[in-house]
Amino acid sequence: MSNPQSTTGYKPDNRFFGHPLPLVNLFGVEMWERFSFYGMQAILAYYLYYTASQGGLGYDEGTALGIVGAYSGFVYLSTIAGGWISDRLLGAERTLFYSACLVMVGHIALAVLPGSTGVVVGLVCVAIGSGGVKGNATKVVGDLYPQGDLRRDAGFSLFYMGVNLGAFIGPLLTGYLQDTAGFHWGFGLAAVGMALGLVQYALTRRMLPRISQEVPNPASAADILNAGGILLAALVLVGVLIAVGVITADNLVDAVIIAVIIASIAYFAFLLSSKRVTPGERSGVIAFIPLFLSQVAFWALFQQLFSFVAVYADKRLNRNILGWEFPASWVQSIDPVYVLIFAPVLATLWVKLGPRQPSTPIKFAIGTAGIGVAFLAFLFMPSGQNTVPVIGLLAIMLIFALSELCISPVGLSVSTKLAPHAFPTQMVALNFLSISLGSALAGRLATFYDMNNEAPYFIVLGGVAIAIGLGVAALTPTIKRLAPEVV
Repeated sequence: MSNPQSTTGYKPDNRFFGHPLPLVNLFGVEMWERFSFYGMQAILAYYLYYTASQGGLGYDEGTALGIVGAYSGFVYLSTIAGGWISDRLLGAERTLFYSACLVMVGHIALAVLPGSTGVVVGLVCVAIGSGGVKGNATKVVGDLYPQGDLRRDAGFSLFYMGVNLGAFIGPLLTGYLQDTAGFHWGFGLAAVGMALGLVQYALTRRMLPRISQEVPNPASAADILNAGGILLAALVLVGVLIAVGVITADNLVDAVIIAVIIASIAYFAFLLSSKRVTPGERSGVIAFIPLFLSQVAFWALFQQLFSFVAVYADKRLNRNILGWEFPASWVQSIDPVYVLIFAPVLATLWVKLGPRQPSTPIKFAIGTAGIGVAFLAFLFMPSGQNTVPVIGLLAIMLIFALSELCISPVGLSVSTKLAPHAFPTQMVALNFLSISLGSALAGRLATFYDMNNEAPYFIVLGGVAIAIGLGVAALTPTIKRLAPEVV
């Protein structure tokens, strides 16, 4: 498991709202990293499909949404590399720091490099860096709690507040700058936010637990050569496929979907077959499979905040308030506000209920079915361009947020609970692969949205998500038998 400490003789650190004080550090660095990440992503689709006269690159809308989905999927796919580097080379804490540096480089590239060059360099750096930050920040949060500490889910909910505080402020400020000064100023502000996060982290990183600095499964020279060879082969293959026209901007998201599916299957096979994984840990990995699939369905709908919902806010939402039209990107800040309000409520509720709180599979079922209900709610919005009232979208986003709180922080938590001791960060990376696949699918699904014929889109996606949620609920007894101590 990810943290071998025992609760026997353990005196809990309660200095941060009943949680360990180092959670403050992780809360802060994740807040600034998400400020930059979501601030940039809130204006990315518009930058890609707005015309040159509007300051954009003029891509076809479908292509632009596919690129956004491919980028989002690649972010979480990169957690594999971040997990391997953490578990085999640097440890979680150092990998987290260096990855955050790469994120800042990516935002600077988007801000200063023109056209498609800035998009390619910037998005690749941000994606790889964010992949390293996400998995390792999650692992370090898990290190703050020994096995059996019932504060763990609540701690992840508080950590998730840092994510959403940054996600709330980022789109507001970058969207305002994009609207008043241009896209590159918005991207530049994202770089400043990440720089502030790095300064804060550097000043307080000594607070973090020693276990986060350890390398749990050090790589040999042969392991490093093998990993380097695989990486080089993958880069050559992708380069050749791009050069001969097999991978293009139009089908990039499909390539990412295929890559994530292959990686997910390979990761499960590796963890289930490794001799370093005990029989009990192997049962936990098996129990995670239906939860993984549930998360894929959830994120395939939720991550459309940056594709379908971005277009919906631009073209369907009435953004006029007392004669002033607010930027479409500000819609991206609605969900984080709700999370900031309700995350502490649920965190307190889980602690108060203790062993009586809903099991992990039931939380997953509620979250997945809930996002399906949110998509069905779009059916009740009026038709026509820029006719949807803000209050209607606010209501739908509330369902988004409550569903998110039932599955996202809980998914982070359960991945640290079920992680084999030899592969703690890589198990977290596997959890993020579900988000990667869902995010890439979100980009592809958004291309099927037709503003003039919306009902089939909402009915199909909402109905499938509800069915999957009910399926997970039905499998709950089986999941609990496989991993009774952690779910």
